[in-house]
Amino acid sequence: MGPEAFSEGVRALLASYRAIPPGATVRLAKKTSNLFRKRAENPNPGLDVSGLGGVISVDPAARTADVAGMCTYEELVAVTLRYGLAPKVVPQLKTITLGGAVTGLGIESTSFRNGLPHESVTEIDVLTGSGDIITATPTGEYADLFYGFPNSYGTLGYSVRLRIELESVAPYVALRHIRFGSIAELQAAMDHIVTDGSHDGERVDYLDGVVFSAAESYLTLGRQTDEPGPVSDYTGMDIFYRSIQERETDRLTISDYLWRWDTDWFWCSRAFGAQNPKVRRWWPKRLLRSSFYWKLIAYDHRWNIGDKLNARKGLPPSERVVQDIEVPIENTAAYVEWFLENVPIEPIWLCPLRLRSGGPSCSGLTTEPGELASPREGGGKNTTSGPQDPRSASPRAGADKHRQWPLYPLAPNRTYVNVGFWSGVPVTPGDPGHTNKLIERKVSELDGHKSLYSESFYDRDEFNDLYGGGHYELLKKRYDPDGRLLDLYAKAVKRQ
Repeated sequence: MGPEAFSEGVRALLASYRAIPPGATVRLAKKTSNLFRKRAENPNPGLDVSGLGGVISVDPAARTADVAGMCTYEELVAVTLRYGLAPKVVPQLKTITLGGAVTGLGIESTSFRNGLPHESVTEIDVLTGSGDIITATPTGEYADLFYGFPNSYGTLGYSVRLRIELESVAPYVALRHIRFGSIAELQAAMDHIVTDGSHDGERVDYLDGVVFSAAESYLTLGRQTDEPGPVSDYTGMDIFYRSIQERETDRLTISDYLWRWDTDWFWCSRAFGAQNPKVRRWWPKRLLRSSFYWKLIAYDHRWNIGDKLNARKGLPPSERVVQDIEVPIENTAAYVEWFLENVPIEPIWLCPLRLRSGGPSCSGLTTEPGELASPREGGGKNTTSGPQDPRSASPRAGADKHRQWPLYPLAPNRTYVNVGFWSGVPVTPGDPGHTNKLIERKVSELDGHKSLYSESFYDRDEFNDLYGGGHYELLKKRYDPDGRLLDLYAKAVKRQ
């Protein structure tokens, strides 16, 4: 998009902020979303982020990119691959935005070595609730916001520009699909691969897994390669997740590998009939993508189409069970086996992760509670007229190696496994969210966490314990003192 177009986008953003009536809740005027929770309608005008949707610049030598907050990973990857580079973590769906993956978390098959998307951010311009655009870095005056921004879901501010680290990638990815007869065996193999970064003497660059049943599960190991040769295509009639059961090895271009899950939204396209060969043959190829399935889901949310169809068949309404959770790797088998026995959903996705930053536990706050200054005070990088020139900031320091991300406090030097499951189960009369609440309790029992992009049912005290409530309150007072943005609990649990 270039610096000039970006600056114009920032001016439109600030103008739209000023147009929101005093006292009204500030929210995005954004047509698309990757959230799976219904929200109350916003009666007020929203923030205009239409000019913040591209890549500003790429520095191939430094392996960094300056990216506008609403840039989708689809566009970001298309630009960086021209330089033989890619973001260190590329979430699975094309329309996820970089800003969304940082404030709402994301994960993928590089997360066992590269952590989560926000760990690749070196600085971020944030529009706070008070209407200021400030530049947050790991060691600057706003380091508390830098570390507190992930998992805040726009309740502390919205990302305007992010500088991220990139990594070199080869043109192809060679895959191995390894089958296991028990989840315990898969857990042990996954732990070994994460620790060694290899399997049977071969380097592993990408690692995730699929569970079809307690007796049939797979790890998919990916290795970058320059070797030319035939590649598979899962953007048409062939379906990627089915290939895992059908072949032991495979090859994809790097682009097709990164988007291997998007064509069929993992396996969720089957709910729309898109995996039926007779339907798929006539389904426009350009609509075999997650963004189109999202439109179908939006219609269902609005008109309750699925429940009406169930009623015609004499079936009960469905409780939506669309979640991603993390448990320590040693608890993976316990959780998955419990899930398979209690929740009638399959397949399920597995993705190991380790935080990149280790060292002593620290909150990321640089002052004592109650001593946080207003961002309008002092000599910090307050840029209310626009973001700081991205090229003028100092490089990343190493202070983050001694800090945690307080709103999603995973332990450093510990491996976790993300478990993703996306479907529905029959409702339990008289107990809305029954299955989701069972899942929340089991995850907490196994020392895990749950992502907040979907429905949650925690009471406020437990929510605060799990998601850094004390730190969040301090950050909220500093960066949204007038409460212009929604509260995280109100947004994630009360669906406001």
